[in-house]
Amino acid sequence: MGFPLQRPRRTRQSDVWRRMVRETRLTLDSLIYPMFLVPGRGVRNPIGSMPGISQLSVDEAVKEARAVASKGIPAVLLFAAPAEKDSKASAALDPKGVAAQGIAAIKDACPSLIVWAHVTSKGQIDNDSSVETLARVALNYTRAGADAVAPSDMMDGRVLAMRTLLDREGFTGTPIVSYAAKYASSFYGPFREAAESAPAFGDRRSYQMDPANGREALREVLLDVEEGADLVMVKPAGAYLDIIRQVRDAVKVPVVAYQVSGEFSLIKAAAERGWIDEKAAALETLTGIQRAGADLIITYFAPQVADWLTR
Repeated sequence: MGFPLQRPRRTRQSDVWRRMVRETRLTLDSLIYPMFLVPGRGVRNPIGSMPGISQLSVDEAVKEARAVASKGIPAVLLFAAPAEKDSKASAALDPKGVAAQGIAAIKDACPSLIVWAHVTSKGQIDNDSSVETLARVALNYTRAGADAVAPSDMMDGRVLAMRTLLDREGFTGTPIVSYAAKYASSFYGPFREAAESAPAFGDRRSYQMDPANGREALREVLLDVEEGADLVMVKPAGAYLDIIRQVRDAVKVPVVAYQVSGEFSLIKAAAERGWIDEKAAALETLTGIQRAGADLIITYFAPQVADWLTR
């Protein structure tokens, strides 16, 4: 009896064994690729803090969407950085604005690619007026052809307002992907450059969640599900794996996790310096996010993952 009866290593001794007993399997079907739209034509502006990611004009975004779809990635999430922003969210409400144009053009070019439209309200942080504007923006994007709308503002009551307006206008089949637990995170830095969304006023901590809070996340998530959210999101992902797990256990709807710009850029920067293996680190972190309970993952690594998984 000098040897253990239980030897977990028995099924780890070869690559074939490891693949056969693998518990979590990362697939392309679980990935959503974020894209940044800007005005103009023939525009492809590399984002310095996010290697390999660019701001794209609508025509270039169509090319990118075709390439993404050809790799087997099922969905994209569109962010728009209009030339001018105002407190009334005029650009987001414009049926001919860059966001609406991008949605329509991508759906026309890639009908089977699922397009999520990021919904936000720029301007004064006033909850009730923002909620009304958000609902109208969601309606505009849905009319343009968005397959789902994704409000990221964390305003109270916005899911119900959006669901009510969409249903009233005949878009009962459009899902709402709620940024239900969005934390006031230090990992958003590179995104500010990409989406040209550096805060000009206010304090994001007054509406985004305190990173120290876990129970509050469940409250936010359950409220959004009650209001009609079809999918709920935890953002960021890496530092909030415990929240992803708790949310997965608490709800029956799909759970989305956003591997945000800072998480992406940290891996890129370390890999460029030869400190880590980029492929191994990216796949490990994404697998960890899925293992924690995420059904879907928004990640800037999506096109690379497609290449890695099919080689």
